[in-house]
Amino acid sequence: MAAGALAGLKVLDLSRVLAGPWASQLLGDLGADVIKVEKPGAGDDTRGWGPPWLTDGEGRATTDAAYFLCTNRNKRSLTVDMTRPEGQEIVRELAGQSDVVVENFKVGGLKAYGLDYASLSAINPKLVYCSITGFGQDGPYAARAGYDFLIQGMGGLMSVTGRADAEEGAGPQKVGVALTDILTGLYASNAILAALAHREKTGEGQHIDLALLDVQVACLANQAMNYLVSGTAPRRMGNGHPNIVPYQDFPTADGDMILAIGNDGQFARFCEIASHAEWAADERFATNAARVKHRGELLPLLRQTTVMKTTAAWIGLLESAAVPCGPINDLAGVFADPQVLHRGLKVEMPHAAGSSAPQVANPIRYSATPIDYRLAPPPLGHDTEAVLRELGRTADEIAALRAAGVV
Repeated sequence: MAAGALAGLKVLDLSRVLAGPWASQLLGDLGADVIKVEKPGAGDDTRGWGPPWLTDGEGRATTDAAYFLCTNRNKRSLTVDMTRPEGQEIVRELAGQSDVVVENFKVGGLKAYGLDYASLSAINPKLVYCSITGFGQDGPYAARAGYDFLIQGMGGLMSVTGRADAEEGAGPQKVGVALTDILTGLYASNAILAALAHREKTGEGQHIDLALLDVQVACLANQAMNYLVSGTAPRRMGNGHPNIVPYQDFPTADGDMILAIGNDGQFARFCEIASHAEWAADERFATNAARVKHRGELLPLLRQTTVMKTTAAWIGLLESAAVPCGPINDLAGVFADPQVLHRGLKVEMPHAAGSSAPQVANPIRYSATPIDYRLAPPPLGHDTEAVLRELGRTADEIAALRAAGVV
């Protein structure tokens, strides 16, 4: 296994879809041995969330969707039917040898199988057990299923995302990726690492109760504080910012660009380049607080000016004056960007199907324990025999389990 920062750590991943697998993939990237438990014959739901599909060495579509590839590298796939007593015993044995369990079943869903925290911690008191649900382990919504889109709506994110109410096409809008799931995965991995640090000092494991709704509310950040301080609920503002002006998209002669002006000095330099130095001296626009108050007067003036040059021309001029700006890239533009290329954010990993599995690089850059892209997202059950052999099962015993449909 890799000599990463978490080398020697064993993670039993009972989760599927995105939030849990995102957390366990990060632990795997950091060097942990992650065993992903999947249902025989079906596997993680996201294996079927295509097209597009990964192709094999001859260009034929496999049964694994691109969605599955985004969150399951550096894991080994073990197929086990956890509804069967023999399957439950295999999972219990693995939990007894593991440092971490990650699961995202409904509240109480694993108790019937004897795989809940109370049951597994009795076997392994040092176990760090992370439960990810939509609404948490308690409360009036605890029994409900939680999905990212649902939580973006309930948790307030869609109330501040989308065109302003007075604009054409106004209305609530979700973020273009399942951001709540991803943020929950990041919180989960942080919580797990902190629990492991606590275990180092005390020898005790613990249960982590993580809810998508809690995470979404926590990540409202300045928008939540704007409401809690003022008592006024923020509204949708399109690409505008509630506290900073100008900080949004603007039309150019050949498209659009983003201005992200965060202080008065940057605004003054923009005005000089735009041949409107008088704006920086105008009391309506001289300070950020004034610009926020008078945004309705300033923004039309800016738009009338930005359309006079191309996006590339503006970026060249503004970057030379340290005025934050940039293009609005599609994904082709992202992966062709010189900085993205330089940083190596696209990774190719050899796949068991005989092809290469593209990956987006982990953004963490360690000086001593670099990320090791050692295992491409595995085909369903690819490592079942190897994992069972590590548990001491013989070839005959494994064959019997397969014949019985347990693995």
